[in-house]
Amino acid sequence: MGLTGKLIAQIEFKHGGDVFHELFKHKPHHISNIIPEKVQGCDLHEGEFGKVGSKIQWRYTHDGKEKKAKQLIEALEEEKKLIKFKMLEGDLMDEYKDFTIILHVETKGHIDLVTWTLEYEMLNEDVPHPISLLAYFIDVTKDIETKH
Repeated sequence: MGLTGKLIAQIEFKHGGDVFHELFKHKPHHISNIIPEKVQGCDLHEGEFGKVGSKIQWRYTHDGKEKKAKQLIEALEEEKKLIKFKMLEGDLMDEYKDFTIILHVETKGHIDLVTWTLEYEMLNEDVPHPISLLAYFIDVTKDIETKH
């Protein structure tokens, strides 16, 4: 069995893909106000929100457990509305050697689509694929759409 994987989910977002992209790019610290049951905070550790090279730390609840994730904003492509977060520290790194989350917003016709891509390398074959985390990001997207 291979230790690397990639999971992708794409969800329609009815309240403006630009709004969703800007929220994660410039105002991730506001997400805890929108969905406090899922995200308890996003703190800036280095740099500034929305800039490549910046480091942020999330406090979130996944599978009923409070967790942390420190990430590097590895890439931003404004024309594609793409943000690439590389995991540096946190609960996920207990099971994964490498973990990257890519958030991409695109418009097809009059429909805005949010795409979450998880690219990862597991520490060993006993580590599960992060399917529940992908489902979590789908729920985050739907909840933001409903509450924002």
